[in-house]
Amino acid sequence: MSHVNLAKYRLEKAKEILIEAEDALKQNHFGMSVNRSYYAMFTSAKALLAMKDLDSSKHSGVISLFNQHLVKLRLFPEEFSKFLQKAKRIRENADYGDFVKIAEEDAKDQLEHARKFVAEAKRTLLKMIENAQE
Repeated sequence: MSHVNLAKYRLEKAKEILIEAEDALKQNHFGMSVNRSYYAMFTSAKALLAMKDLDSSKHSGVISLFNQHLVKLRLFPEEFSKFLQKAKRIRENADYGDFVKIAEEDAKDQLEHARKFVAEAKRTLLKMIENAQE
């Protein structure tokens, strides 16, 4: 499978996960919403890494590669990359922490960050595809 096809597939998957985050929020499942918001961002990051033939089996590895090969090279805005790292912490607390209750406001914030991140990933992917064809 080509890098472009894999990247497009992953970005489409990220958009589907974003819808799951929105649905969870509407149903007041805030923990699930922050989980799906994180995974929408994470999958978007993996989509962009596919264009560089990079991947990792660990979440921290994906984030590290993403920062090294996209953010540091100014292919992706640093402010948005911070959303991913924060989302990872919140998602881990929601999924694994004892007595953790995710507030509606936190879930809304995370979803908004995920929307921005996925939209930016789409823009970045289109630029990367365009540049690869030149």
